Amino acid sequence: MSDRSDPAGTPTVSCARCGETWTLEFELDELQVGNRAVEQFALDHRRHTGHFPDDVSPYVVDCRHCPDEDAFLSETPARRWARTHARHTGHEITLSEPAGTSERISDETEEEDSSEN
Repeated sequence: MSDRSDPAGTPTVSCARCGETWTLEFELDELQVGNRAVEQFALDHRRHTGHFPDDVSPYVVDCRHCPDEDAFLSETPARRWARTHARHTGHEITLSEPAGTSERISDETEEEDSSEN
């Protein structure tokens, strides 16, 4: 993710697909998300455009049975979403990591994990 700063020190994010660069004053001043400003901008950008800004490689969770899919910028919430969805629906979920690897998560995976504790 382009995490540069403008001359005033405000972080900026760019998107080649949109041909734009944004300063994150709104995220810092209005949303008051502090050090999560870049992450918040990236998630909002995807919600509004369907894609992430430059240099963002999300964790993608995709249900193989229903149209539920989401993307996260860190592994913990992505894994939580996948396990919760699998537990509540019995559906198999694919968790794709930014590195290109993927893992299948199912209700059985959840049971195996809990039996290890």
